[in-house]
Amino acid sequence: MAQGTLYIVSAPSGAGKSSLIQALLKTQPLYDTQVSVSHTTRGMRPGETHGEHYFFVEKHEFERMIEEEAFLEHAKVFDNYYGTSRQAIEQVLATGVDVFLDIDWQGAQQIRAKMPGARSIFVLPPSKEELDRRLRGRGQDSEEVITRRMAQAVAEMSHYAEYDYLIVNDDFDLALSDLKTIIRAERLRMARQKARHDALISKLLAV
Repeated sequence: MAQGTLYIVSAPSGAGKSSLIQALLKTQPLYDTQVSVSHTTRGMRPGETHGEHYFFVEKHEFERMIEEEAFLEHAKVFDNYYGTSRQAIEQVLATGVDVFLDIDWQGAQQIRAKMPGARSIFVLPPSKEELDRRLRGRGQDSEEVITRRMAQAVAEMSHYAEYDYLIVNDDFDLALSDLKTIIRAERLRMARQKARHDALISKLLAV
């Protein structure tokens, strides 16, 4: 069976990476593409489901997993841990399913070091003005928070060249098409096609 591909997708807040991933998943069957589910020590919020939104674990359990090097990457954010389980990712990839991981550039660096076969995609907004408009359009943040998010976005965007692919999300449908094209091209790579069509190739080459 062909091995699935791990896709790392990063972008500043407001660039639209989560919307792109969700739109992509709606066009792909579960046996082809899934999104990674992270572990966290934060409490479960209303409407969330264990194993679907996150794997909710106790702090001592998470720290035990850190000691056992069970995470491809992990970070502590506002007193809560978040991490990506190596075993969970590898089990899905082994079934031939592609996995998408929505993560920041720091987590991406950790994962690339441990899984060099992963493919990485960075999503940029078309302009600072548009990014500012999108952040304000949410109607959730104060002026101070928006200013901080914009400064953080510039810092995050400076790492774009570390990635394999770059998508500018100006027109959403076009950006989604670009994302699909990347996936299609990766699935047509020689090693993956050879594994998938091994029986056919053997018959074609039989004397």
